[in-house]
Amino acid sequence: MHRFAKSLCVALVSAGLLAACNDDDVKSTATPPSSSTALSFRMDTGGQINAFFRQDQVAAHLLVRSSTKPRLLVVFPAGNSGTGVWFDDTAQPVNWNLDTPPSALSAPDPHGRPLYGIGADVSVDTDTLTIRQGLLSNVRFLRDFNGNATIPQQIVTAPAVQGSTVQWQRDRVDGAPGYALRITLRDGGTIASAAGGKLVLRAPAGSRTLKLHVDALTGEMPLAPITHADLFAPSVNPDPVSQNVLEFLSFHDKLLAGSWQYDTYFGRDTLISVRMLMPVLQPAAIEAGLSSVLSRLSDDGKVAHEEGIGEFALIDNQKNGRSNDASPTYDYKMIDSDYLLAPIAAAWLIDDPRGQARAAEYLAQRGSDGRTNGSRLVVNLLHVATTAQPFAQQPSVANLIRLRPGEIVGNWRDSTDGLGGGVYPYDVNAVLVPAALRAANAFLARGLLDPYLDAGQRATLANTAAEAATWEQQAPPLFQVSVPAAQAAADVAAYAPSAGVPAGAAPTAPLTFYALSLDAQGNPIPVMNSDGGFALLFGTPPDDELQRIVADVTRPFPTGLVTDVGMLIANPAYASQALWPKFTSSAYHGTVIWSWQQAMWVAGLDRQLARQDLSAATRSLLSQARQTVWQVISNGRDMRTSEMWTWSYVNGQYQADAFGTRSADATEANAAQLWSTTYLAIRDPQLRAGKYWWQASQSTPDTQPQRATAVASR
Repeated sequence: MHRFAKSLCVALVSAGLLAACNDDDVKSTATPPSSSTALSFRMDTGGQINAFFRQDQVAAHLLVRSSTKPRLLVVFPAGNSGTGVWFDDTAQPVNWNLDTPPSALSAPDPHGRPLYGIGADVSVDTDTLTIRQGLLSNVRFLRDFNGNATIPQQIVTAPAVQGSTVQWQRDRVDGAPGYALRITLRDGGTIASAAGGKLVLRAPAGSRTLKLHVDALTGEMPLAPITHADLFAPSVNPDPVSQNVLEFLSFHDKLLAGSWQYDTYFGRDTLISVRMLMPVLQPAAIEAGLSSVLSRLSDDGKVAHEEGIGEFALIDNQKNGRSNDASPTYDYKMIDSDYLLAPIAAAWLIDDPRGQARAAEYLAQRGSDGRTNGSRLVVNLLHVATTAQPFAQQPSVANLIRLRPGEIVGNWRDSTDGLGGGVYPYDVNAVLVPAALRAANAFLARGLLDPYLDAGQRATLANTAAEAATWEQQAPPLFQVSVPAAQAAADVAAYAPSAGVPAGAAPTAPLTFYALSLDAQGNPIPVMNSDGGFALLFGTPPDDELQRIVADVTRPFPTGLVTDVGMLIANPAYASQALWPKFTSSAYHGTVIWSWQQAMWVAGLDRQLARQDLSAATRSLLSQARQTVWQVISNGRDMRTSEMWTWSYVNGQYQADAFGTRSADATEANAAQLWSTTYLAIRDPQLRAGKYWWQASQSTPDTQPQRATAVASR
């Protein structure tokens, strides 16, 4: 039987129908010829093969992990759904191979409803693998299972075996079209039952290689892709890997945060990516990102962090007394995104000439609920102004923006220990709140929101420029950390052995930087960090503040943050030793490298270097910092489309390691991450056509675009 024909049996997986799958009654399920070009590419990282495919109704990511913990997954942007097989640990690492790349499939389910997916051939260099668990559901549940968390029992389905084929298939929990996964042994071999309900795949006698054909399909509603032509401006960096990743993640309804684990909307990821990619994106892509955020705002103007859709939404709603309700659920626990929307909307609708020309029309567009983009944006600006007002009237720690009640996360460092136990994040309070206030004032001054404002709302926004100035002047000093030279030298000498690196040259002058956060009493958490990049990208700090943001942070680790394989996001050397284990190279927000943070630094340093009001000494510092950061970006170029990575120090050298490949790593990194594609806009300063990051060609002026959002009031 042809492998595509055979895959139709996915539609006949129930025990009673399985036997009907034979050559006499099955027709080919390969999808008919398409008028659109398929996007098909492969990325290998950290011992994992990642194969991506997108065409028409099909978008899928196949990944197989080579290690002592083998795993096979196929995930779909449609419904953030996925299928996966986890195998028992092996005595020795096994290595996978992709024998044929994914190709599109479609098939009806047992009720005649269409399922869409892919088929592919893979092989692995072992004669035996034992299937521990097969799972079909929403990626959030697959993510939970992968992290050893409990999953709902109603999503678990038993496999059906016939001959050399094992398959899982079920409807969605509400009876809607569901999911199917079928694995067939190629070239013979057997499937046998084992204790505990497990299945053992065995290669043919005498063979040391298991050869498998995989078909995976989903019945969730396909998303409408943004085509290559509608995605990229001509000035985009000719980096095919990053272009492929961004194209795979871009749909008209939303930009996906990353694959495999985040194949859906995330507000923060969308906003930051849109901002840094803006110079090389077409208007359709920029506005798809902004609209996805605006359409998911809460009634009081908060930005949704993550959406729950498909089967996750069904089960989440059921827990809250709403059975068979597939309405999306939204998570509003993050505070930083609330203050990112306004400055990024202003960067497009006010600062960018292309956006200026479209602003009135875009703001007047209505969503499916009949509300305009302009009215939605007003609600967010009112939230910004209202929450910022107490500190503007009485600058004190108690009036800063705090994590929401009961939450331990609230900004991009959203792991348990990401803020070191702090409750007032630096980036939110020192940078994003004043940036949002300035953006609100810019919208008010331009009159763009006049059709959507009443007199009371206008009054609420009237003082946002003055309030921004208060925040800019009064908030950063609350986060300032100064470490005397002798203490800094002692701290580094004590910390270095725990990090497994040499201490290097001892600091000979006091160190200054901004704390990661403040604790509930207002005490700085003195973890050196990379979040000054937000001030560089969104603010107009004075000389002394820029010195504090840049000078010591860009020193070599463990004094600063810079290693040969990237700029770390945290360094706990100057904090209590009790915090050191929380910020290791195995911690998600520890001494690790996040690709987009480095890109933000280069983009932000460009913004500051375009200013005309800085001293020569500060300009020299910024230029050197940009060169330093770009050098380590170049060193790690093979990793930069991934979400983040870690490192090891071997034989006197740093080497980059994929995060999640070591047993101590807290989780794993995505191979394809939205905000890690920002290098499509941000290039080597020495190789650009223009002088600064936002310039699309040599014909653009050296000065910054007119930044209504950053009018200095100093």
